[in-house]
Amino acid sequence: MRAAKRVLVVSPHADDETLGVGGTIARHVAEGDQVSVAVLTGHGEDAPHPLWPQSSWTVVRAEARRAMTALGVEELIFEELPAALVAEQPLWKLNRLTLDVLERVRPEVLYTPFPFDLHRDHREVFHSLSVAWRTSSEVGRRVSEIYCYEVQSETHWNIPYVEAGFLPNCWVDIGPYLGKKLEATACYESQIRPEPDARSLGAIEALARWRGSQVGVDAAEAFVAVRLLRHT
Repeated sequence: MRAAKRVLVVSPHADDETLGVGGTIARHVAEGDQVSVAVLTGHGEDAPHPLWPQSSWTVVRAEARRAMTALGVEELIFEELPAALVAEQPLWKLNRLTLDVLERVRPEVLYTPFPFDLHRDHREVFHSLSVAWRTSSEVGRRVSEIYCYEVQSETHWNIPYVEAGFLPNCWVDIGPYLGKKLEATACYESQIRPEPDARSLGAIEALARWRGSQVGVDAAEAFVAVRLLRHT
């Protein structure tokens, strides 16, 4: 039996983690790993948000807690970078926050957004994390596995042939955990859309089935591996 691992899923917004990593999270939990999920954006701390009222986060954060309960996640971290405004924050502030999260969890396995997602929050979070996981620091060296995940309605809307598309090189069999992923996703009632929207439950299941078909299993989640370090 392998030793348990510390796993961190960094989510720019509540629901990204379940859409991209929900089945894999459930599998990590079932295999005895310690999983933490960090949602980095919220209403913001310094001023009223220009787009959404505080009540929006009251709703979605309650949904996130229910989703994490469904997946078996015990540690859910909420930070307060203002959603949709991450790129406008001082770079030192973003880098300090992502490093603080890494130092708090000290993961061996890290899941991060794909750097060419349509949403700029996702891009900024990836690039900030890439500073935090540098092997020039002890906490960076500790991270031996780093994976980018895909988020429906964000990852697949970039411009073809202008930016890199999401071409996975790693798949996780989530066949036994697809039901948990869909149960957790359904907790996000404020975020789910009716079919055939990309954020509908039917489309989410279809992507899992399609990713599974690529590697000969019933359902899978796909990733781009950034770092795979095998220690002696």
